[in-house]
Amino acid sequence: MDHVKWLVDTGKLLTTTDGKTIRVFRFNHQPDEKILSAWAKHFREHYCSDIEIDDLRKGYGLSRADYLTNIKFPDIKNAPGPSIRSGDFGEILVADYLEYSLNFWVPRVRFCDKASRNDSTKGCDIIGLKIFNKKKITSKDMLTIYEAKAKFTGSPENRLQEAVDDSGKDPRRKAESLNFIKQKLTQKGKTEQASQIERFQNPVDNPYEESFGAAALFSASCFDEKILSGTNTTGHPNGTRLNLIVIHGKDIMNLVHSLYKRAADEA
Repeated sequence: MDHVKWLVDTGKLLTTTDGKTIRVFRFNHQPDEKILSAWAKHFREHYCSDIEIDDLRKGYGLSRADYLTNIKFPDIKNAPGPSIRSGDFGEILVADYLEYSLNFWVPRVRFCDKASRNDSTKGCDIIGLKIFNKKKITSKDMLTIYEAKAKFTGSPENRLQEAVDDSGKDPRRKAESLNFIKQKLTQKGKTEQASQIERFQNPVDNPYEESFGAAALFSASCFDEKILSGTNTTGHPNGTRLNLIVIHGKDIMNLVHSLYKRAADEA
């Protein structure tokens, strides 16, 4: 996906109070219509596949755009809709980074079955997988779990610390989250992908490399290096395998709303 090219490693490193490194990325989004349209389609299909939308909107008497805007996407104004938009956007962008920059397979099943569009989803935010040989299990296979937090309006806050704290819960949530992914893939008829999840469900008998990540995303007005440097990871149960990243860019909240609008209008 070409929009991932806008995510640039600045080369700048921050340091937490316990000496861990935080990588700093800048999201240099551009008014490129072709890239934005492709991104909007990719983004939209996290909530509702283009193949299914006409069947799903039957009975409402709504256009595709109105169905997505009023039934599927978080609300643009009424709380907690805007914050859910920010959170979903952040999770999807970090998932894209893992998949298209770091070459993990990231199953996309979290947002399609929300019972309420203004609710956040439960479980691990983002799970990325690498299987090096589908015919033979190897301990080099990799699983990574990331938590992502976003802050696009208001005053600066240490959302990275929140991501670190939530990441500490992921070892307990991993089994249920993997089961959820496998179940959703099975329901969608993606049996081959579902079977690949099995590789990671029994680490005792079939060990693999495991890592964790905490990501925080900010608009430029909410990005504060000093606050972020106050992050502490000593309470994380897997601190030695924890990666920390922050992403910042200009006018991200406006970008979020425009992406949702484009995703609806171009459906």
